[in-house]
Amino acid sequence: MDATAIDHVNLRIPADGLDAAVGFYRDALGFDIENRDLFESGEKPFFSVRLTPASVIHLRPAEDFEPPAETAFDHVAIEFAHDIDELRDHLEAAGVEIDRQLEPLGATGVAPAVYVTDPFGYTLELKAAPDGD
Repeated sequence: MDATAIDHVNLRIPADGLDAAVGFYRDALGFDIENRDLFESGEKPFFSVRLTPASVIHLRPAEDFEPPAETAFDHVAIEFAHDIDELRDHLEAAGVEIDRQLEPLGATGVAPAVYVTDPFGYTLELKAAPDGD
């Protein structure tokens, strides 16, 4: 079996979390929200955050949502085509608090990254381009 990429991650959020998700993922981080109309009409049980042409995060509102526990979830890493200063500047302008900054090893090598927490307790690693582009 030859995998080519991660297609999506599916995360549960509080039943009333739609507005907070849009505020964070679209307004603060700049991602497109997809299938909101299908979710709101009841045709789909989730809506999506478009990360790249080939990857999304599905956000599934649930009445029984429990914030992620450190023993069950660590983080989702997202690579950006920006250097670390551009990432930090964007987050600061959007009012997103940076939890920490590291230079972790990931699928594309070592590169600087900042870690932020979404409104539901999920940690996101926002990784600068590996070559600093």
